[in-house]
Amino acid sequence: MVDSLGDSLDRALEGAFTRRIPQSAQAQMKYLVKQLKGTRAVAQALGVSQRTVERYVTGRLKRPRRDLAARMEREVRKRWQPQIRARARKKAASTDGIVVSTRARFGFTAAPGTTDDARVRHITQALGPRWAERLFEAREQGATEQHLLEIAAEGLGQYYFRDGGRRARGLDVEFTDVQEIEIGL
Repeated sequence: MVDSLGDSLDRALEGAFTRRIPQSAQAQMKYLVKQLKGTRAVAQALGVSQRTVERYVTGRLKRPRRDLAARMEREVRKRWQPQIRARARKKAASTDGIVVSTRARFGFTAAPGTTDDARVRHITQALGPRWAERLFEAREQGATEQHLLEIAAEGLGQYYFRDGGRRARGLDVEFTDVQEIEIGL
């Protein structure tokens, strides 16, 4: 399965964490209960009964099913160290930018007679703070994976293919068949 750009953005922010997330099921449940202010809210978020949440909090249940363990970890990661996450996002969106490393099919459309057939390329390119900000804002607002890929394609087109406006003016980049994508801060 190919990772999504949205998941890669989340992982990039998680790289800034200063502490590991809670490891045991009991610690994760306690953290979620504290964050969501009650066992009922946690039960709804995880799709289990309120009594099951209470059993994990007290330690009567210790080993969740694989699907429940994955949901618990995902919910904890979403809420873990929000200030550290916000600081890393702000830094990327204001000064540092991001690095996009991808293996995908790139094709081009430009003036008549200057098209290039699409082919798979492996590209690692730094994108400026403006592009980082656009990607993080779109992710936060719930943009679709396709919209995130369009933003990344615009950024790659600007930096990699058009070299900041020094070449290939009017070139539109098509970014499809993503085989892998990773974001770095």
